[in-house]
Amino acid sequence: MPLIGDLRFQCCGWNNVLDIAIVAIFIYYVLVLIRGTRAVQLLLGVLILVGIYGLAVLLHLQVTQIVLQAVFVFGLTAIVVVFQPELRRALGQLGQLGPLNRLLAPLPEEEVEHIVDELVRSALLISEAKHGALVVVERATGLQDYSETGVPVNGKLTAELLASIFMTRSPLHDGAVIVRGETIVAAACLLPLEDTQDRSHRYGMRHRAALSISAQT
Repeated sequence: MPLIGDLRFQCCGWNNVLDIAIVAIFIYYVLVLIRGTRAVQLLLGVLILVGIYGLAVLLHLQVTQIVLQAVFVFGLTAIVVVFQPELRRALGQLGQLGPLNRLLAPLPEEEVEHIVDELVRSALLISEAKHGALVVVERATGLQDYSETGVPVNGKLTAELLASIFMTRSPLHDGAVIVRGETIVAAACLLPLEDTQDRSHRYGMRHRAALSISAQT
């Protein structure tokens, strides 16, 4: 009986509970990330292959085991290549840690109010002129990669400057404007245009680009 008690204690120690909790949280996070993406079908396919491999081991099907082992080895590389956008988005979301980022680099309340006021005023000006606009405000996730695809501006954020950028005859109107704090970092920036859950043709290119960058950041 003491041996059974010791074995039960070893199997249910705090480190085992922590181990199970970490794995459960990891699996939950992965499922949340891949929900609504192509990775769901990939996960189902992997589970089917794992089930077939387990059956092959039980039945001692040597050839099937060898083939599936090769598939697993080369399939890992193929997954990284084919699902690069999904992996990049997942790692980006993992690294955001929103509360920590806000703690490390908080914006003063007055600055936030000024940014919001200028964005609202610029939206009114652009709407009155019946022009379109695409403005991306940098928050927890850095947008340096996207700002480098455009033309550097590095100007103070004002409604008038932002509205002038999106005037039809402006050479910078075609593309996105990236705002960091109270600074217009760049204009005419290229944004990723990936598959979204709603592929309706009623959305234009700007709308789809906005949905894509929002999903990634």
